[in-house]
Amino acid sequence: MKRPKLKKASKRMTCHKRYKIKKKVREHHRKLRKEAKKRGHKKPRKDPGVPNSAPFKEALLREAELRKQQLEELKQQQKLERQKEPEKKRKLEVNPGDEQQSNVEPEQEFGEHKSKKAKIGKQNPKKLHCQELKKVIEASDVVLEILDARDPLGCRCPQVEEAIVRSGQKKLVLVLNKSDLVPKENLENWLNYLNKELPTVVFKASTNLKDKGKKLKVRKKKSVPFTSKICCGKEALWKLLEGFRESCGKTIQVGVIGFPNVGKSSIINSLKQEQICNVGVPMGLTRSIQVVPLDKQITVLDSPSFIISPCNSSAALALRSPASIEELKPLEAASAILSQADSRQVVLKYTVPEYKDSLDFFAKLAQRRGLQQKGGSPNVEVAAKLLWSEWTGASLGYYCHPPTSWNPPPHLNERVTAGMKKGFNLEELERNNAHSLQVLRSPHLANAILFCSSGLTNGIIDEKDIPGELPRQRENKQKKGEDDMISDQGKVHGEDNNAEISDMSLVEETRGAMLKESTAGELSARSLILDRMTKEDDAYDFSTDYV
Repeated sequence: MKRPKLKKASKRMTCHKRYKIKKKVREHHRKLRKEAKKRGHKKPRKDPGVPNSAPFKEALLREAELRKQQLEELKQQQKLERQKEPEKKRKLEVNPGDEQQSNVEPEQEFGEHKSKKAKIGKQNPKKLHCQELKKVIEASDVVLEILDARDPLGCRCPQVEEAIVRSGQKKLVLVLNKSDLVPKENLENWLNYLNKELPTVVFKASTNLKDKGKKLKVRKKKSVPFTSKICCGKEALWKLLEGFRESCGKTIQVGVIGFPNVGKSSIINSLKQEQICNVGVPMGLTRSIQVVPLDKQITVLDSPSFIISPCNSSAALALRSPASIEELKPLEAASAILSQADSRQVVLKYTVPEYKDSLDFFAKLAQRRGLQQKGGSPNVEVAAKLLWSEWTGASLGYYCHPPTSWNPPPHLNERVTAGMKKGFNLEELERNNAHSLQVLRSPHLANAILFCSSGLTNGIIDEKDIPGELPRQRENKQKKGEDDMISDQGKVHGEDNNAEISDMSLVEETRGAMLKESTAGELSARSLILDRMTKEDDAYDFSTDYV
């Protein structure tokens, strides 16, 4: 029989040819690798994040959070602009004459753009805070004033409390948050003192909450002892609000108010057991009302923080002013806080030798933590920022004693306090507070720092009372406006390059003068430290032997 012919040609090849192809491929890959090496192409490394040993970790995290917020705001603005674009195109298709008018009159568009910028710049964040706070107080039946247990008297605002008393049938309840950072004896004393005026709840907000919408697999574990991450005082507050709702016989709205960084949003998250409200290290994150329904009958309103009055003491301004609203110098703020603290306990806490003044302390703290500038001199500003971030954060344990004699403020008399306590089951609240005091793990009296409170902190409610801008801030804003005008006019009218360069050089000169003025004080402080170090070195005598 004849062998049938194959339809397809055979793919088989000689070994010599196959090995030759493989060799050529290897050479080609080697050539590509060499070229990539010359170009410096490397794989992108993952961001390792801020290590726990970093001395100014909290400050860096604050800056990162602020940048994140700014990016989110920009994205939202771009999204809104994209949504408006198709509407503009439709209008142009319907009225084609509008496009010709826009080309003919570019100056009018420039004027409108300028007016929009001016309106956005005029919106003061302090005024917006006051408006939102008033709305929360008007809408709520029960108002929870959140106090930091480390300085309860310093977290109370008499102006806001007076406004709540004047508003009529509204109940005011005090909540002592961050109770785990205060010794138990001190916490009991404060609880007895505040209960004479208003109903007070001991609370500790939880820190390990899952985000809303994310379902995590729950694994069964053995019974773990109580840790600081678990919420404490939730049942006491819940029962208090539930009892008041039953006495009223209607649905109630609960407003949550307080100074920045006292834990308003974290308390709402703890009650809801979900991370609904935005919580973070930076101060003043909440900038508008947020409605959170706890159940069908109780709704919680999260509010922005109080605006502190500039007539308060420097220590109160340093502790209660958010960085996003008030611009404070870290050296001044930290030295004001340090002046109110017990020097012996500060020395033990930070493991620093005894200091003469605040500048000497920051220099020693910088040497202890390895915060140095070029040339080996201690970085005083970074040390001040470190101390400021620790005292405004939620990790440092300090406490202050309640007043020896009970003197109620003028807006709270016996009739008002009796009216505020009506409708609440105070006996049950006392039992729940005693239970939460037993459960809490608080620091020992020797490990905490004694702090001298500056008393009640004055706040601003009316928009008229908000102080005007400082002259330096006005100058900076005027310069920014001039720069924007120059750049926009250059785009619209097409000015000469030489004129633009001359204007920019003038602006740079003024900025340089301002920078020189601001850095003069810093250089003087650093020179004082260096002089002290040199004097100490000169005092050493090499001729004598020291054993």
